[in-house]
Amino acid sequence: MSRVRVLIVDDSATMRSLIAAVLRRDPELEVVGQAADPIEARQAIKTLDPDVITLDVEMPNMNGLDFLEKIMRLRPMPVVMVSTLTARGAEATLEALSLGAVDCVAKPSTAGMHAFDDLADKVKAASRARVRPFGEATRQHAPARDFASNGAVLAMGSSTGGVEALISVLSQFPANCPPTVITQHMPATFTRSFADRLNRLCAPAVSEATDGALLIPGHVYIAAGGEAHLEIGGGAQLRCRVRPGEPVNGHRPSVDVLFNSVARTMGSKAAGVILTGMGRDGAQGLLAMREAGAHTLGQDEASSIVYGMPKVAFEIGAVERQLPLDRMASEILKLTALERVERH
Repeated sequence: MSRVRVLIVDDSATMRSLIAAVLRRDPELEVVGQAADPIEARQAIKTLDPDVITLDVEMPNMNGLDFLEKIMRLRPMPVVMVSTLTARGAEATLEALSLGAVDCVAKPSTAGMHAFDDLADKVKAASRARVRPFGEATRQHAPARDFASNGAVLAMGSSTGGVEALISVLSQFPANCPPTVITQHMPATFTRSFADRLNRLCAPAVSEATDGALLIPGHVYIAAGGEAHLEIGGGAQLRCRVRPGEPVNGHRPSVDVLFNSVARTMGSKAAGVILTGMGRDGAQGLLAMREAGAHTLGQDEASSIVYGMPKVAFEIGAVERQLPLDRMASEILKLTALERVERH
């Protein structure tokens, strides 16, 4: 099997060396070149024809976002963004994911070199991703109207490609959408910027989940990246529970942890959705939800950036129905609406 050919683009020679060292430890990857800025990178792409690019967000001569847009317009290819762990870096990375980058990884600080632990896996997943030319990315839709909730809680899980997918789905939700809890695999500190971005783009109120927050209609809660899992709990007063714990399926927060808590707490009064992403996180939890009587949906292969998590969930019988991304929001709203609304 041929190795995945990678071009590293970063203005820091030290960072280029570090990324190269990490990638070269994986026998399935080959670093074919390095570039210090987009001008060098443009020529390297023509000469080396890499399978994947790792791209720094902030560089001289042309910033990474402008360069990424040109790549996705003229020569669409898998790109993994490498960003600083700052609010500015997070916002730029989210913009990059909306422009068509497949995934992102945070630059390690001197205190946390483990930040690059999953870089090789993300590059390999990117090499298998379905890359869409710029302009075919997230399309904004008008929010649904005349929705009335049937009291169900909606739980969603996603990973690689999930930023675009979640924007697509949530932008169609009405302001009084069902209480919605989401775990999206994302570096710590990025999730708050993502929640803020969704809050600006969507009709419901979107925020990063906090421990004890009441689950109420019209609100969407995003699991914070990093140190804890998001669950739901409570009796008549449903609340978010943010709990420390070991990673599950290599992730913290984990989609499985969220889905299992919804299965225990809500039984059949819930809907579960698993979207694009690599790996298998969420499959067993979605199965638990389905076995508890909840409706479950999975994104189909053709519309997934990476058909990993939805595939495993489908193969083990956790998915009631597979749907393309552009039909997901309307189907979710049907499943969580009062019958009188469904007949309109």
